[in-house]
Amino acid sequence: MFGSAIVFILVLSVLVLVHEAGHFFAARRAEILVEEFGFGIPPRLFGKKIGETIYSINLFPFGGFVRLHGESISDGIAYPKRAFLNKSKKTRAIVILAGVIMNFVLAVIAFAVVYSVSGIPKDTKDVSVIEVAQGSPADIAGFETGDVITKVNGREVLSNEDFLSAVKDTIGKEAVFSLRRGEKIIEIKAIPRENPPQGQGALGVVVSTTSIFYPPLWQRPFVGIYYGFREALFWTGMITAGLINMIVGLFRGVVPKDVAGPVGIYALTSQAASLGVLALVNFVGVLSVNLAILNVLPFPALDGGRMLFIVIERFLGRRVIPRVENIIHAAGMAILMLLLFAVTFADIRRLVLAGSVDGFLKNLVK
Repeated sequence: MFGSAIVFILVLSVLVLVHEAGHFFAARRAEILVEEFGFGIPPRLFGKKIGETIYSINLFPFGGFVRLHGESISDGIAYPKRAFLNKSKKTRAIVILAGVIMNFVLAVIAFAVVYSVSGIPKDTKDVSVIEVAQGSPADIAGFETGDVITKVNGREVLSNEDFLSAVKDTIGKEAVFSLRRGEKIIEIKAIPRENPPQGQGALGVVVSTTSIFYPPLWQRPFVGIYYGFREALFWTGMITAGLINMIVGLFRGVVPKDVAGPVGIYALTSQAASLGVLALVNFVGVLSVNLAILNVLPFPALDGGRMLFIVIERFLGRRVIPRVENIIHAAGMAILMLLLFAVTFADIRRLVLAGSVDGFLKNLVK
């Protein structure tokens, strides 16, 4: 339990610090005075001033922030040339979006590490046996791992779907399977079961058309980044589609049940960590894409909400009254905090009702 908590805090810290580092370095590059770089939500527990910036650790470890000089007129502007509000729309947009971009970059790097270590999956167009269940019809008939299934009762097999369909048509009847084993073509007879044990198919084999390719070591970082970028785009599409469906559902009066708060993310992080370092790194990539997409939403207090005001300024030809913008962002933050507490309460309730973390995760992904 203690180890899981440490892993959770480390994962959260990496996600938040990378995001805020994007704002920090973009602001520094634009010669904006960074007054504070904070991890967590205030009140402040510890702070140290290095140069002109205070680096702080705050009480609630569920976020972070970069406080820029001149971000709000009400705070007073002592250095007009280094104030955020006095910079151009383009500069302010770059500073705001830098956090989102850094989270996407982190996701690409995380996925690239996974692909570089575990290999690149490639479609071979061969239906290969990758597992044979002990005592199954396939095991009794003599199927072996690595066999390539080419035909079932003379019917050509070119995909997993072809194989599953052919097996389904022969349940309870003897079927002839043509296999390529090494350079030999052999035929094996087996009878697919009508009622296989849970977790096994009618024949008792796991098949795949995907093989793992390991590029030369010097190529792996480049190939890994390419596939990591593709994976990040894939998750961007998946998460965006899920978010749209959730919003459409809300308008229809359907309350989302698969939304996880800090407790849910803690449980998912613990599960990923239990599967190994690569699984955890992959999960960090998925979380980082989530954070990027959520932050780009045009909601007050989020990066997307701040971008929305710059867009409004562009169309109106003048800036929204800073005091009004600050009030709207404060209201947005209050709403976000209420949602955070509501989702956390729902997570705790599900965890208690489930009786265990495993039960909670099963309910979460239903």
